[in-house]
Amino acid sequence: MRIYGITIVVIGFLLLSVAESLRFDLLSGNTKCIAEDIKANAMTVGKYSIINPSSDGHPLPETHKVTVRVTSSLGNNYHYGDHVETGQFAFTAPEAGDYMACFWAQDHKPSVTLTVDFDWRSGVAAKDWPNVAKKGQIDFMEMELRKLEDVVRSVHDEMIYLREREEEMQGINRATNSKMAWLGFLSLFVCLSVAGLQLWHLKNFFERKKLL
Repeated sequence: MRIYGITIVVIGFLLLSVAESLRFDLLSGNTKCIAEDIKANAMTVGKYSIINPSSDGHPLPETHKVTVRVTSSLGNNYHYGDHVETGQFAFTAPEAGDYMACFWAQDHKPSVTLTVDFDWRSGVAAKDWPNVAKKGQIDFMEMELRKLEDVVRSVHDEMIYLREREEEMQGINRATNSKMAWLGFLSLFVCLSVAGLQLWHLKNFFERKKLL
């Protein structure tokens, strides 16, 4: 598979880790990737489809197909669609980190621009609340309370996650400062040693020349 250009779109997800539906253009022969930072054990769902350029109801042309792959930062594959018009995926993230959905369109001459509609949601937004209400036979107020409970739990988990990341970054900063301090002492020792050797060499030189 030959890829002429890769465009990466990074989306930051704060608090609820919610992604709104987006629409983007994809030029044939190119790849566009969308990344999402997902916490461990968080549910995520996504669906995508190619927008039909024809307004009179004709089926999509053969050129309007994409290959889609969803992977984690560790390289694990969670979804693969080969030469498809539409698709969807859902999984629970086993590890925290950036998950990436990459769309690739086969090269055509002349080049073709595909419009992709992509909806990727995680966390509370990934739950299908209407079906939950229907299956559980609960009223509207109880459903809203459950949603609020999940929102509070999600915010709490996000705060713990951010605190752990902050402690991790502080540990890295402390280790970096310690290494820089040792490097500074080493540089000072090397400079003093070189200066001492130069003085010793000059002293011996002057003594040999009987200038001292």
